[in-house]
Amino acid sequence: MIIQDFILQVKEKSHRNAPQARKSRPEQAESSEKLQKVLASTGIGSRRQVETWIQAGRVRVNRETAHLGQRVTGEDAIYVDKRRIRFSKHKDKYPTVLCFHKPAGLICSRSDPENRPTIFQKLPKPPQGRWISVGRLDLNTSGLLLLTNDGELANALMHPSQAIEREYAVRVLGKVNKDMIQRLRDGVDLEDGFAQFKELSHAGGRGANQWYHAVLTEGRQREVRRLWESQGVQVSRLIRVRFGSIALPSYLRSGRTEKLPLAAVKSLMRDAGLRG
Repeated sequence: MIIQDFILQVKEKSHRNAPQARKSRPEQAESSEKLQKVLASTGIGSRRQVETWIQAGRVRVNRETAHLGQRVTGEDAIYVDKRRIRFSKHKDKYPTVLCFHKPAGLICSRSDPENRPTIFQKLPKPPQGRWISVGRLDLNTSGLLLLTNDGELANALMHPSQAIEREYAVRVLGKVNKDMIQRLRDGVDLEDGFAQFKELSHAGGRGANQWYHAVLTEGRQREVRRLWESQGVQVSRLIRVRFGSIALPSYLRSGRTEKLPLAAVKSLMRDAGLRG
């Protein structure tokens, strides 16, 4: 029951802390958009990746080499490396975002040399483009994973400058004392730089297996596990229960997905510093 109670508490907290929707005036729709924004929105890559492709001459519009800042409409034919990129002439104002309760044992890559199962084999078909994972969870980590068909949104959510909170339920094996907890809050030096938990508190458990509530504001590889390992403690179970303002629904079973409602998508866009 610890995990179910923990997720419910996180969901309640995220609702309280979620930014309130701001009223905005209706804006006149533009007839064209920047090429890099259009390509990123199809999910083929982040805006930064797309910009490097344009600079390298890999992108053509109507058979002519494209340039940064070029504006396009739904009537234009866009090619990347001679491959026609299809995009909707009437693209929805808001992206589609999928909430996936990732089980342990799945990798977040599209393909794997070891032929291990991937999350993309478990997902429904997106309305357009392709699913882009907002960050990754390692093979043995379960819980909330967000996916979107909008590359700009995915890139903004993952950018370190946004410092978006990632919240985890962590079960550790080993003796933990107050000094260790304080060091993890203050920060320690890992092989790839300084790291710390923004929040860290005890959440129950029995014997040598204890649960903790942990919050980070970045998504470095295996960071939660490596932080605990720096104190000589092993993580025996790791579950992400919140990303930004989105909490893992307590009713969403492992391996299942749910499309986020519009209000949640707008909240997530504000988390990312985009107009919601």
